[in-house]
Amino acid sequence: MGLTGGIGSGKSAAAAEFARLGAAVVDTDEIAHELTGKNGPALSEIRKTFGEKAIGSNGAMDREVMRDRVFADPGARRTLEGILHPLIREESARRIAAAAGPYIVHVVPLLVESGDYLRRVDRVLVVDAPEEVQVARVRTRGLADEQVRSIIRSQAARTERLKAAHDVIDNTGSLEDLRKQVAALHQKYLQFASP
Repeated sequence: MGLTGGIGSGKSAAAAEFARLGAAVVDTDEIAHELTGKNGPALSEIRKTFGEKAIGSNGAMDREVMRDRVFADPGARRTLEGILHPLIREESARRIAAAAGPYIVHVVPLLVESGDYLRRVDRVLVVDAPEEVQVARVRTRGLADEQVRSIIRSQAARTERLKAAHDVIDNTGSLEDLRKQVAALHQKYLQFASP
């Protein structure tokens, strides 16, 4: 099952709840962080391509520097994606093959934009929230409103994601509301997964 949604929609909270209920979760954002973390497999290519400024003092990719760079320069974004996306696909496929659990939740922020990932999943679950809610949530992570809106514009439109969805979590309410929706979907997915 592919789980997606725009930045600040609540994908991580939904994925954590599915994991708590026993689903196997494979998160491409988590994989990307590992690849670009200290001693990550993608670091040498990132350093070679973007220079030392791309690497922070902690030895990991400087996410803020690279975020500013790729949103200012679409060519740099495509280059970074060209380094990371094949590695993410390979690692996520490996984790899916090794996953145990009644079903697998594959968290892919750019699921709708990527035909490859759409072909890998049986169902699409969209965690949905209005743009103002997304901006307010991401603001707490230290990003300026305009940065968040720029990221939102770079992702699939909300209507496009909803059109691709088999299931939707309306995440405009509380964490408890989210948990209730995940619990109901978990029961549905268990039925789909049983022979």
